Amino acid sequence: MTAQEVRLCGLLLREHFGEVVEKVGTHLLRGGAQNLRIIIHETGVPLDLVKKSLCVLVQHGACVFSSGRKGAGSPTEYRTSCDRILRILRYPRYIYTTKTLYGDTGELIIEELLQRGHMTMSSTVKTVADRLTQNMEGQYLSVCINQGLSKLFSLFLKVFLVLRFLFFVEIEYDKETAAVLIPPFLLEGLCMDYGEVSNAFSKLVETHFLQRCPPMVAAGAAASAAPATPATPGTPAAPVSTAPPSPESFPDCYKVPHMTLVGRGKRQLCSEDGEDQRNAKRAKMDSQAHGDEGICWQVNFERFHLHFRDQAIISAVANKLDQTSSEIVRTMLRMSEVTTSPTATCTKPLSANEIFRSLPPSYNIARPIVDQYLTLLVDDPMEFVGKAGESGGGMYVVNLHRALANLARATLESVVQERFGSRSARIFRLLLRKRHLEQKQVEDFAMIPAKEAKDMLYTLLAQNLVQLQEIPKTPDFAPSRTFYLYTVNQLPTARMLLQNCYKTVANLIERRLFESRENKRLLEKSQRIEAILASLQASGAEPEQLTEVEEMITATEKQQLEALRLHINKLDSAENQVDESIFLLESYINSTASTS
Repeated sequence: MTAQEVRLCGLLLREHFGEVVEKVGTHLLRGGAQNLRIIIHETGVPLDLVKKSLCVLVQHGACVFSSGRKGAGSPTEYRTSCDRILRILRYPRYIYTTKTLYGDTGELIIEELLQRGHMTMSSTVKTVADRLTQNMEGQYLSVCINQGLSKLFSLFLKVFLVLRFLFFVEIEYDKETAAVLIPPFLLEGLCMDYGEVSNAFSKLVETHFLQRCPPMVAAGAAASAAPATPATPGTPAAPVSTAPPSPESFPDCYKVPHMTLVGRGKRQLCSEDGEDQRNAKRAKMDSQAHGDEGICWQVNFERFHLHFRDQAIISAVANKLDQTSSEIVRTMLRMSEVTTSPTATCTKPLSANEIFRSLPPSYNIARPIVDQYLTLLVDDPMEFVGKAGESGGGMYVVNLHRALANLARATLESVVQERFGSRSARIFRLLLRKRHLEQKQVEDFAMIPAKEAKDMLYTLLAQNLVQLQEIPKTPDFAPSRTFYLYTVNQLPTARMLLQNCYKTVANLIERRLFESRENKRLLEKSQRIEAILASLQASGAEPEQLTEVEEMITATEKQQLEALRLHINKLDSAENQVDESIFLLESYINSTASTS
């Protein structure tokens, strides 16, 4: 764990959980596993705050606890996971991916679980159904009148006549906005059913985007459950394993429990001061058994990462070749999702016949054309697809490790080109391809003058992007009898660039927090005015009152707010873009470690 990782973890903890949690979390990251007494003594944080901070970290999976290193009876020790904290940076990407795949319901399910760490299925379904119901118009249903809604408008006119003359229900029609306004008691059917949210939850579990949390085991349970062995005098006790169990190690990790939850989401019709107390009382009253008590669910980050990896490979194939080639690779990856291990270097072999039958019907491609595309993918220098046999019309695999290596290589080349120019990128690519070259060979192959090539090589060498290897002819290492070869070691260079990316993201977060602090008064004023406008609009205020409130912000302040929001949006976008590079580099490094 490097200093840049600890710094970035501290900023993420401060932004999401506060300064106290940041202090406790960073202390555990630097000091390793520690018990409660040491944490209180070295951080200077009161006991109750330390306990609450540890509870927050454990709730979100960023901290695990186990029995002490001295064996049974020793104080419980806590340690934090740097990788889990860094996943906070990728929360927007998880939510956006779920929205793309499963719509608004899936998006809210993932968002709730990310915000709260882990929840039961029943509580998640209730919360999401209530939020979806709230998003529907609680007071009125406004239907805009245009050419595309003429049938719907005629239907509303019929409803208007029936309700007006038979049941004496007043339905208003606003001529200025061309909207039909219906009283709220007529909208009771527009509530999200618990069954729909449960179905979306089940789909997320079936595709392994959600998984059960491993059963909570007491700190000393492992030590007490171990078989007692006679201790030999003078022999130290065997250390207790502190590795937390993985969710996949339990057979019911992806089994959805039978839940007896029937009803619809509830809509809040008031927002008074005592609303929180009423909600708390209602939560206690509604705490009835639904059949899933004690079964908590969490987001499966590894499944999201596999999806991101597949999408990166598909996008690279589309950019390198064409859309049809990327669709063939997408089909191969989809077919091997279940059969391929997450740490495998390549997918399971698939025959050309299976690939042809599994292509989407919208791609009306003949079998010979599919064979030509597969041959083109195999012969491509990027080697995304390889051939593993001849049976079944040819057996093909997707080279996952080779694809990640090529994506990481393209990232390194892009960084060199943006920082040092196209000629330096040409030298860098040349060294990646030729492995070892002398300075004279670099000048000749790259077709760059000797002086410029020398300056570029020394610049890349100073930035640790290029390494210099000495091969002596004699044991005395005399310069006149030594070959000096330039080379690029992709794996160490990727690790160095990964640390630079961590530093970049930390700088972006600090800059965003600084901008928010500097403009705190203006932001608070804008939020107060927006709250006043929302309350006035809900109470049916006149346009003159709304205009008067809007004029409380001057034109200069509006320009400052617009510039500030634009600047913060750019910083957020930059964080997401750097995180994409972080993901590719991390995937390549982890894949290389698993293959070695």
